[in-house]
Amino acid sequence: MKVVICGAGQVGANIAKYLAHEGNDVTIVDLDAHLVRDITDQLDVQGVAGHASHPTVLEQAGLKDADLLIAVTHSDEVNMTACMVAHAIFDVPTKIARVREQSYLQSKWSSIFNSDHLGIDAVISPEVEVAEAIHRRLEVPGAFDAVTLADGLVTLVGVHCGANCPVINTPLRHLTTLFPDLHATVVGIVRGDHKIVPDDAESMLVGDDVYFIAETAHLKRALSAFGHEEQEARRLIIVGGGNIGLQLSELIAERNPGIDVKLIELDRRRAAKAAARLPNWVVIQGDALDPRILEEANVKGTETIIAVTNDDEVNILASLLAKRAGCQRSITLVNSTNYAPLIGSLGIDAVVSPRATTVSNILQHVRRGRVRAVHSLGDDFGEVMEIEVLETARLVGTPIREAKLPEGVIIGAMVRGGKVVIATGDTVVEQDDHVVLFSASKDVREVERMFSVRLEYF
Repeated sequence: MKVVICGAGQVGANIAKYLAHEGNDVTIVDLDAHLVRDITDQLDVQGVAGHASHPTVLEQAGLKDADLLIAVTHSDEVNMTACMVAHAIFDVPTKIARVREQSYLQSKWSSIFNSDHLGIDAVISPEVEVAEAIHRRLEVPGAFDAVTLADGLVTLVGVHCGANCPVINTPLRHLTTLFPDLHATVVGIVRGDHKIVPDDAESMLVGDDVYFIAETAHLKRALSAFGHEEQEARRLIIVGGGNIGLQLSELIAERNPGIDVKLIELDRRRAAKAAARLPNWVVIQGDALDPRILEEANVKGTETIIAVTNDDEVNILASLLAKRAGCQRSITLVNSTNYAPLIGSLGIDAVVSPRATTVSNILQHVRRGRVRAVHSLGDDFGEVMEIEVLETARLVGTPIREAKLPEGVIIGAMVRGGKVVIATGDTVVEQDDHVVLFSASKDVREVERMFSVRLEYF
């Protein structure tokens, strides 16, 4: 597949890394020649320095022969124009644009993206996606990651295994014996710097981060088995009244009206805007790193602090100060990958990465076959996918134990006729099943071949 990526920032560079490692023909375009040079030095990709929406630059990047354009520059207008050029001049089959400005995304203007106008096939909004990602973590207390799949019937959960975890040192093959109603499958373990795709002899150890796929209806039971029985927070502090903070606040106001939320915003103008949009909330204009402001927000009586300013350091420090003052849990927005090795030791409970969230959403539209959802687990670990099984997919009619799955692939669950089936070796894959699986990065291409009979984008 030939792919042109406009934008050599964190998102563009990570998408280029994913696609290049899978053997795709990737060209990256950016106005900053130094960024382009850095990426082409590190990855097996081509690079073009120039304005990403100019037809001559896009032609130089090979857009006339491209299967896919991904526009993720820092400018919404450049992204949209690049897609329009790809649609009107080069007839590129699939165009994806990242759009941040919320006014473009209002439903009454949605027609501007269709084939009669800009010709954009998929619009990715980081602020909306990040707000949803944080809200999911609020709904699954105790999890550092949570993603719903298969119309909400299945949930991917990431949890930390503490000393009180009942399944510590238990081989995975014994889990169903100890917990017959567990309705969950462990698909990944992160142990320090090691990423493990477990077999049934693997055991979980204290300190592991574990990913499992569970039937949503039995999620509380599964969390309890891993030592997490936290209650949903009813008192929150949100730090940051920018696009993400406001988007999250409005989600909570709409879906969880009984929750007590206080919002802290340093900028006076943004604080006033937030107060106008959230008339029933307490909005505090001040510095979240000031203990007096945290005290005014009643941090001691708060169950969860959510720090989503534009400054990673502020988010990390505000989270730590709040926990030190008595707040029980922190959810922290961190853009930079430089802090990743420190997060666990600092005591931050859950980290949300806009980069990782955006990459996951883009990969959903890149993957071949009827891939309905993709969630990336860490750098170079793997992906959880929801895939609709086509009639001619080679797995149809085959028990999983006989399917010769790659070592890095674990089928966690299937949805058949609206019911969840937790997969075992005897489970037979059928046409129209929605399979939820984990694939290590090196095996993604093989998974695509197993489930796809022709090139399709969704």
